[in-house]
Amino acid sequence: MTIRRFRSRAMALAATMLAAAPLALSPMVATPVHAIIVFDPSNYAQNVLTAARTLEQITHQITSLQNEAQMLINQARNLASLPYSALQQLQQNVQRTQQLLQQAQGIAFNVQQIDQMFSQKYGNVSMSTTDKQMVADARSRWQNTVGGLQDAMRVQAGVVSNIDTNRTQMSALVSQSQGATGALQAAQAGNQILALQSQQLSDLVALLASNGRASALTEAERTAAAEQGREQRRRFLTPGSGYQPGNAQMFNTGK
Repeated sequence: MTIRRFRSRAMALAATMLAAAPLALSPMVATPVHAIIVFDPSNYAQNVLTAARTLEQITHQITSLQNEAQMLINQARNLASLPYSALQQLQQNVQRTQQLLQQAQGIAFNVQQIDQMFSQKYGNVSMSTTDKQMVADARSRWQNTVGGLQDAMRVQAGVVSNIDTNRTQMSALVSQSQGATGALQAAQAGNQILALQSQQLSDLVALLASNGRASALTEAERTAAAEQGREQRRRFLTPGSGYQPGNAQMFNTGK
């Protein structure tokens, strides 16, 4: 029998006994004092009602305790930390890309070194520069250009190698987010997904920087070569320092 049914039957029984109380108190046939059983229907009905109300209060208290326990369980789930972290792998990917950028050949990603190198080898050719020095500078510029192109391809290869790792991490983080038991786990999974996107953006920035560096070195070499060509043509056309005709013997015609 449930508590509600018991309370209803108790209330009905109490009402019936209260209605029958006047009849029970009506004059009865004389009975010996030692044989009289003292029974107060009204008092009994009041006791039943009191017990029913007390039982109802206990039921409400039990329900309240159950609700509070469930609330504590939900709070514990919301405060539970995510048992998965992709931070170490993401940091390793970023470090690999940074190492590739730091291994730049010829001209590094350094403002002072770039300014110094351009003033020495990519600026205007001095009239006092020897032909031998111009050839050496041209070769150095060519080596910088080739090194820049190689660096760009190495960064591209590193970024491509990170794609498979990023795919694995993305799949794991999405699974963790969908299976989160509380708000904190869902938020932490979302933060790690944002961190993964930041790492992918850093790879993209590194790729653009390396490609831009290679293109800039190629264009700088072309510009410096044009300037050097003008200086060499000027020297060639300068009287006294240009081409001097002379006799040349191509075949041995001696007898």
